[in-house]
Amino acid sequence: MRFRYTTEENGKPVKKAAVYTQDEHKINFSDVDSHAVHVTERLQAAGFETYIVGGAVRDLILGKKPKDFDIATTASPGKIKKIFRNARIIGRRFRLVHVCFGSKIIEVSTFRSIKDGPTSNTFGTIEEDVQRRDFSLNALFYDPLKQLVVDYVGGMNDIRKHLIRPIIALPHIFTDDPVRMIRAVKYGAATDFKIPLSLRLRIRKHSELLAGVSPSRLTEEIFKIIHSPHARKIVEDLDALGLYIYLQPRAAELFKTMPGFKARYLKAMGALNGEAPGEALTALIRDYLEDTADWDGSQYPPAERYKNAFILARKFVLPMNPPRMELDNALRLLFAEHGVTIRKTRFHEHSRRAPRQAVEHNETQAGPAEPESAAPKKQASNKRRQRRRKKAGSPTV
Repeated sequence: MRFRYTTEENGKPVKKAAVYTQDEHKINFSDVDSHAVHVTERLQAAGFETYIVGGAVRDLILGKKPKDFDIATTASPGKIKKIFRNARIIGRRFRLVHVCFGSKIIEVSTFRSIKDGPTSNTFGTIEEDVQRRDFSLNALFYDPLKQLVVDYVGGMNDIRKHLIRPIIALPHIFTDDPVRMIRAVKYGAATDFKIPLSLRLRIRKHSELLAGVSPSRLTEEIFKIIHSPHARKIVEDLDALGLYIYLQPRAAELFKTMPGFKARYLKAMGALNGEAPGEALTALIRDYLEDTADWDGSQYPPAERYKNAFILARKFVLPMNPPRMELDNALRLLFAEHGVTIRKTRFHEHSRRAPRQAVEHNETQAGPAEPESAAPKKQASNKRRQRRRKKAGSPTV
């Protein structure tokens, strides 16, 4: 192991970071995404200090192949975009760059400063940037070209100890960003690492802060959970620490009041393994709707039953706000399990109106029937087209 030094004002060298070679960190280079290597190589060739960072480095050290790769660099967003024509700048307060390779996105951020506090959105140095990260296991920097891991915070030792340790001081880590409580639980469940008692007590103390988090951020976190192969363990641990009630309050309430509901719900979470959005949402709402939705059709037609189930599902997942199309797909999957085929509906995502009534059709039909109003509209459209052609002097067909 080598060390990186800096010099104090008196000229005395001070040890700043441990540097681990490939023999020590044992990252399998074949597990590193080739696009991430390409982005790192191009930025370093342009003279910018650049590393793969975050959860990807943690997973590589643990012998896992990461799905996503993030990069941090000294290059500003504007300079990154000049280097990569396939890049776009996103964000308002703190700008990031997405370098796109087809459907693959490599997210590139500029090192951030701490001069205005831990939530500062100004650019800084690698030494400052590392202090902005939440937990030590996510604060390692990997240079895939030299195959070195740079560790400013003892993250490598914490990974070896299987320990979740915060970098930001305990009095501030969750007040600055309450979502870090959810992340701590997710990291512990995904890695089977221990959350120290002091951190668990702090989570319980500050759990109410999650009530002030925006629905969009909570929706993002729920989607990450239900698309994780560790969904069951994450939900169990969140509930044990009193956090799940802020992500899914109705489900957390039913855990305590409805016999057998928690066991069925967790079983559904345990069956998830990176499913498509509709299938994952189906697992989230299945057990609730099994007990509350009208499946037998004794009183209402399928279209009405679908509409009622949609309203029930939407209320159940609050404050989560999934795209209407994805919730529609999840519901249609559930109705199909009960032998009822519901026609796929078209949604306008920005509309606040109730979903259009779904129209039932026989499972033997080749596809959905055309709405009754479609034919007159189509004829009127054809007539208008013909009139325009006549005015322009072109022959009608």
